[in-house]
Amino acid sequence: MGLTASVLAIDAGNSKTDVAVVAADGEVLATARGAGFRPPAVGVTAAVDALAETVTRAYASAGVTSVAHVSACLANADLPVEEEQLAAALHARAWGATVDVRNDTFAILRAGVPEPRGVAVVCGAGINCVGMRPDGRTARFPALGRLSGDWGGGWGLAEEAIWHAARAEDGRGPATALAHTLPAHFGHPGMYALIEAFHLERIPDLRRHELTPVLFGTAADGDTVARGIVDRLAEEVVTMATVALTRLDLLEEETPVLLGGGVLTAGHGQLDDGIRERLTARAPKAVATVVRARPVLGAALLGLDGLSAGARAQERVRSHFDTGRARPAQEHGELRDQPERIRTPKT
Repeated sequence: MGLTASVLAIDAGNSKTDVAVVAADGEVLATARGAGFRPPAVGVTAAVDALAETVTRAYASAGVTSVAHVSACLANADLPVEEEQLAAALHARAWGATVDVRNDTFAILRAGVPEPRGVAVVCGAGINCVGMRPDGRTARFPALGRLSGDWGGGWGLAEEAIWHAARAEDGRGPATALAHTLPAHFGHPGMYALIEAFHLERIPDLRRHELTPVLFGTAADGDTVARGIVDRLAEEVVTMATVALTRLDLLEEETPVLLGGGVLTAGHGQLDDGIRERLTARAPKAVATVVRARPVLGAALLGLDGLSAGARAQERVRSHFDTGRARPAQEHGELRDQPERIRTPKT
């Protein structure tokens, strides 16, 4: 019989999965990386089967067969009922005595704070926000796109840019350089040609996200329409954060607001300034902070929280993963990465 470790930490996104086996004292016994986790596309059983391959490799490397607790932060676990379904599927694998499943945004939040207290806004391909307090209270949104009132994320920004560019080309909307920069990215002369290419699937639909950096570049060049889209995103980010802070009674306390995901970590000056200015006006005690640590760290810390591990264990696991601690977002260029969280778009 193998040894029993304390925590199996899982951070599973659509594009990749990271797992870590962690001992009670915070030592990381093994890690492994695997394919993405996409239950909406392949079904829960197939998604967990793919996850099992990564977990098996990590267990073999650590020399263990089970853990005391599984802490899984999973993409597409957007509703409590989805978390329950996924928790049941993971528990059936007998990877650990207990299982806790959360949306993957919680991993980014916990990775960026010394205790489970704060709010995180993640904007990659989609947008989401969660908050937590040490007493277990949480705040969250369904994060199902326009169906649940969301606006933003890389996918949504690309669609918004296309919409404005199409209307600019045929005269229904104001002129914008997007009508030239978007089709030029794919080597097309204008928006009609780009629309036709997407409609006839000459360009795969999933490549639309490539237009998000084009939008930000066009905004940086001074285009009024593009800048308006970026300003709206800043407003959405701060609105989500402020609502979460209010729900958790943290609006009047100094509280970290963690920023993660490709769009919020890419160093877009206008967006960074817009978030900072709006947050100062609406939540003056909030501290905007960029998270650069790997999200699997957050999953591991949540697992140790669940086992009431001490500060030394938490610091040990943090030192293994956290090569770039979360830092206050006070200057341009603080936010860098590419979108890594892609749910089948519902916007």
